[in-house]
Amino acid sequence: ARHRVGRRTSTRHVLLRCMQRRSSAAKATTRLLGKMYDSHTGQQAGGGSYADLNGPSGHRRGISSKVNSAIWNHGEARRHPSREFTSTARRVIVKVGTAVLTSDQGYQHHISLGRLGVLVEQLARLVNNGQQPILVTSGAVGIGRQRLKNHQLISRPINALRNLDNTIDEKAAASAGQAVLMSLYDTLFQQLDCMSSQLLLTDDDFKTKEFRSTLRKTVDDLLEMNVIPIFNENDAIYNLPYTDAKSRDFWDNDSLAALLAKELDAELLILMTDVDGVYTGPPKEPSSELIHTYCPELHAEMITFGSKSSVGRGGMMAKVDAAWDAALYGCPVIICSGKGHNVLERVMQGELVGTLFSKIEARIAMEEHKQLMKRGGNAREMALSARQASRALQALTTEGRNAALLRVADALEKNSEKILEANKLDVEEATGMIDDQMLQRLILKPGKIKQLAAGIRALSKMKEPISQVLKKRELAEGLVLEQVTSPIGVMLVIFEARPDALPQIASLAIRSGNGLLLKGGKEAARSNAALLEVIHGALKPDVSPDLIHIIETREGVSDLLKLEDVVDLVIPRGSNALVQHVQQNTKIPVLGHADGVCHIYVDQDADMDMACKIVVDAKIDYPAACNAMETLLVHEKLVSGGQVHSLLDSLKNASVTLYGGDRATAELALPPAPSKHHEYGDLCATVEIVRNMGEAIDYIHANGSSHTEGIITDNKDAATQFLQKVDSACVFHNASNRFADGFRFGLGAEVGVSTSRIHARGPVGVEGLMTTRWLLRGEGHTVQKDSKIKYTHRDLPLDA
Repeated sequence: ARHRVGRRTSTRHVLLRCMQRRSSAAKATTRLLGKMYDSHTGQQAGGGSYADLNGPSGHRRGISSKVNSAIWNHGEARRHPSREFTSTARRVIVKVGTAVLTSDQGYQHHISLGRLGVLVEQLARLVNNGQQPILVTSGAVGIGRQRLKNHQLISRPINALRNLDNTIDEKAAASAGQAVLMSLYDTLFQQLDCMSSQLLLTDDDFKTKEFRSTLRKTVDDLLEMNVIPIFNENDAIYNLPYTDAKSRDFWDNDSLAALLAKELDAELLILMTDVDGVYTGPPKEPSSELIHTYCPELHAEMITFGSKSSVGRGGMMAKVDAAWDAALYGCPVIICSGKGHNVLERVMQGELVGTLFSKIEARIAMEEHKQLMKRGGNAREMALSARQASRALQALTTEGRNAALLRVADALEKNSEKILEANKLDVEEATGMIDDQMLQRLILKPGKIKQLAAGIRALSKMKEPISQVLKKRELAEGLVLEQVTSPIGVMLVIFEARPDALPQIASLAIRSGNGLLLKGGKEAARSNAALLEVIHGALKPDVSPDLIHIIETREGVSDLLKLEDVVDLVIPRGSNALVQHVQQNTKIPVLGHADGVCHIYVDQDADMDMACKIVVDAKIDYPAACNAMETLLVHEKLVSGGQVHSLLDSLKNASVTLYGGDRATAELALPPAPSKHHEYGDLCATVEIVRNMGEAIDYIHANGSSHTEGIITDNKDAATQFLQKVDSACVFHNASNRFADGFRFGLGAEVGVSTSRIHARGPVGVEGLMTTRWLLRGEGHTVQKDSKIKYTHRDLPLDA
């Protein structure tokens, strides 16, 4: 794959080279746009190669009469319930605003070829997928104005330039710009074996039924021939009002797109602009929030509109009016940014992109709002109430918090049948729908609930973590400083099919005095609800249930990650994709790990009976766990001496499928492993041969995830070196990797395992959820530029 910078450069050069092979008109367009091209294409969307639209032989694939929704299914993991319909929408109208087509500030009215090329590519992909895209495009006036200005500069004598009138009539600009714009579209679509056609309309055209019928027939014929119709209002010959008028069918390209959606029975309308969607206020204001589903009852009075576009005629108010007009007719509309990465493709995949206008979804949003009000509000309001509850919890005595923990432990055991019944329904529904690794994490068993209860009781016996004095220092006579422990505040924990994580995290929140927001996977919805109901019941009356919230609405993870002003720590627990997405898309500190590629190195001085037991336990005790062994490293002398076969046979007898690294594949006749950095999560493991311990350590550092590693050896010096040199969160000697667990470490429970090097590392219990504060007690001390104070800086006993 090309690097992104390389792709940008390549895209521009390919576009220019291809256009130069066209007609003389296209060549003239190319020369002009080459001058106008925005060399600062940092904002251009990325995009797949044009070759992606062709079959293996390079010939274009046949067009299906139906939509092949499978082409969008690689985005299924990110598909939002409110957007599932997009992957099967056949007739799709895409309206592109001037701000999308033109370059950013400093290059207004200059075409952004990279961004336009990617848009054309995605439209061509829709055609290839059996869909019927219709394009409504703006930009002609701005492009024409720039072209006419350039033409005047090069066509007049130098002495006439000083008196040159730079005023350009909009009709003339529209006429000149339309020719350039359509020539460019036609040239780009031809490179993808697609054809486009131009239709210019005025409001008066729609006054007769005959025209409407003819228009529909023409568009239907074009679409059946896989031709992309490109619409624009005919600004060159017609005066349109810049505001809505009841006597007009449309008054700008936004309302034209909405009108066409109704006239042509479109199944989806996408209005692309230069912002991510509709906000509750100006997009750049920190307090403004992106609205994912527009509901007039909720948002009509809430939205404040800013100024109109500086390069186009419309504004967000015009888009909202047009979108809701089409939605009322029955065509869903999405307003989104056309400047993002592959936005059109993401919309078609059903991702939570932009703002949706839909009568059905608006009703659902209204019902959700009513339920939210009953439960305490949206995620932001839940976070605020959790913070208030956490402060009240901190004010309780140690005995009061311990009593709450014991009530939770008892309630879990007392209601185990209810919890297991809810879990059984989740498992039955998820079977066959999720992979085996996730399914195993979803299952709760009676023994697991007893273990959870035991861990919570162990938490209640631990030393009080809140307001513990860590340092005490006299700064000056009568001026004493203390550093004390304090809860972090409000935690957001995002977890997939792991219902056992909920009581662990909830109990740690109670013990540490933190507020808690939980976002669980839909696979465990019943289990999570049953667990939280039990916990809420046990908290009363001393602790408010507002301390712990589970977010059951369709608010996306991306929305929750934007709550940096009310959430202090986010902890993702789940797949690598989930953890990486969280780490890359939030300003909130993240505690967790993305991979669990754990190693065991069997040294030449290992007790082989011990090694066999440890290696088998580390692999099969719970193969889906993040601390399970994924790679077995063996000293080469164990291979030459034959001892390695006892290790391999022990794993094979335990139904473990073995794969080899470079040497093991050749010397032990094992099939090659998928990669050196591979987390199987099931009964599979990689085996590799190393020359010595130093090579084993280098291999771990190069291919591991800094989670948990182990050495098996009777050589104490070798063990000491291994423990000191391996830079992972947990490093063991002659013990199974499966001991890397909060409960087994005596932490009572854990919120997860952290592989970061800041704050907590390894299994994170109560101590990892605490921070510190400084308390200063004086007797009227002032600084006064340090002229009248004598510093002592004397450490004091903590109990003084």
